[in-house]
Amino acid sequence: MTPLPATARPAANPRKTTAVRALGRVDIGALRTAVLAIPEAIWDAENAAKPNKFEALDRTRHIVFRFIDHPHDWRGSHDRPAWRDWRTVLEPVLAQAVRDYGYARGVFPRVMLARMPAGGVIHPHIDANPAAKWPHKIHVPILTNPAVVSNFGGQDLHFAAGEAVEVANLSPHWVRNGGSSDRVHLVFEYYDADQPDPEWLEPFLRHGAAR
Repeated sequence: MTPLPATARPAANPRKTTAVRALGRVDIGALRTAVLAIPEAIWDAENAAKPNKFEALDRTRHIVFRFIDHPHDWRGSHDRPAWRDWRTVLEPVLAQAVRDYGYARGVFPRVMLARMPAGGVIHPHIDANPAAKWPHKIHVPILTNPAVVSNFGGQDLHFAAGEAVEVANLSPHWVRNGGSSDRVHLVFEYYDADQPDPEWLEPFLRHGAAR
C-alpha cells in the first residue's frame, strides 16, 4: 500500500492534556457500592467478552459499557449490553467528571471499569489506535490503595478515589498495583461533537486505512 501522505497521518487533538489534568472531586458513592456488589462470575464473563484485549493490560479485567465501532474513527460508538443496567449509576459520575470542559454536545465513545489485581501491572504502552488520538482519556478511581502508582508524563503518581483526572494516553504510560487490594477505575473517553474534525481524518479514512 502507498504510504500515507503527511497530511493524512493521525495527530493528537490539541485540547488533550500532555501530562495529567485534575478535573476535581466527583461523588462515587453509588457507583462504589454497585462495583463492590459485582460477582466474580460477572467480572470473568464480561472480561472474556471484552473488545479491548491488549497484551499490555496483562491481568487487568474490564467491564465495557460503551465502545467504538472501529479503531480508526472515534465518531462511531455503541452501547454494549451492560450499559442498560449501569447507565443510571454511571451517568452522574460521567457528567460531574467532565463539567469543566463545558462542551454542549459531549460524547463518550468508550466507557469501562478496569480492575487491576493486587500485584498487577499495566505494562508501558501508548494508546496507539487512531481513534484514541482525539478524545480526552479520563480516569475516576473507585477503589484504590496507597501503593497503586501510575506513571504519566514520566511522573510517578497516585490518584485518590473520587478524584477525576485526564491523562496523557499518547505517550508511554504504565501502572503498578503494589498493594494488597484490587484497584478499580472508571475509565472513559470524551470529546466535543461540535469541535471540527481534524484535517487529517477524511484523507486518512479515504486512503483506505480504516477499511
